[in-house]
Amino acid sequence: MKLIVQIPCLNEEETLPLVFEKIPKHIDGIDEIETLIIDDGSTDRTVEVARELGVNHIVHHAQNRGLAKSFADGVDAALKLGADIVVNTDGDNQYPQEKIPDLVKPILEGEAEIVVADRQTDKIEHFSTFKKFLQKFGSKIVNLAASTEIPDAASGFRAYSKSALMEINIITDFSYCMETIIHAGRKGIPITSTPVTTNPKTRESRLFKSMRQHVIRSGSAIVRSYTMHRAFKVFSITAAILTAGGLIPFVRYAYLFFVNNALVGDHIQSLILGAVLIIVGVLFVVLGVVADLIKINRKLLEDLLELEKTARYEDRP
Repeated sequence: MKLIVQIPCLNEEETLPLVFEKIPKHIDGIDEIETLIIDDGSTDRTVEVARELGVNHIVHHAQNRGLAKSFADGVDAALKLGADIVVNTDGDNQYPQEKIPDLVKPILEGEAEIVVADRQTDKIEHFSTFKKFLQKFGSKIVNLAASTEIPDAASGFRAYSKSALMEINIITDFSYCMETIIHAGRKGIPITSTPVTTNPKTRESRLFKSMRQHVIRSGSAIVRSYTMHRAFKVFSITAAILTAGGLIPFVRYAYLFFVNNALVGDHIQSLILGAVLIIVGVLFVVLGVVADLIKINRKLLEDLLELEKTARYEDRP
């Protein structure tokens, strides 16, 4: 059983030694533990420091390509190297690497295929009250979309089994965290969480420039991921709302015409508005059918991609 700890890095020369210091050298049930960094266009001595610390593998990005791309490229490299379990952590030493055995334990025991560390955000001192609220609210939305019960959906400290990584495909270019939970939940991949306590803050987040940007981009990723798996439901609900809204002007017009004896030409704008809303509602039903057919096609393509991954990563006789 081979475990690879992957660390996406962007200018982490100062904190990387703290990360490597706590990575376990031995875990019961694991035969090999290797480390891999994804250098996402660092301009400092991150790579040199990693080599000095004895990193086993390095993936290079000539320029910054973002966290989602770094995660995906790290997973690709880890699977090519024969990883049975991949643990993802951060290069800023936010996460307690000594808890890696707790992360991989449910996978080793066959209880889950993905394990997400719960940072217990209520206990993080440098998180503002508003940020704590957003983390909780965002996690509830993700769990609602994924039919899961993960208390900290934004946590990047995770363990993935090889089989789970074979089934998950990263689409977003922002953050993979919420997307992978939704995909796992909708595909029936067993996923659980384990509580951890974070280390003191070492720097500001580089994933987003402001809380507003984070909310918008995270919300967009959640909606897109959910729609990928429940396209017809999303479009049907939208169509129902539009159609119901379109019927209101017609009811209003009928009331004015029959009860208040309004002239035929009066309030004609109500009929126009209602007709437009109903037509748009019908178009959304059509879009829902088309999107559902596309979803079926995407599922078939994902099945083919999983077979291709198996051929690429599995040992062949």
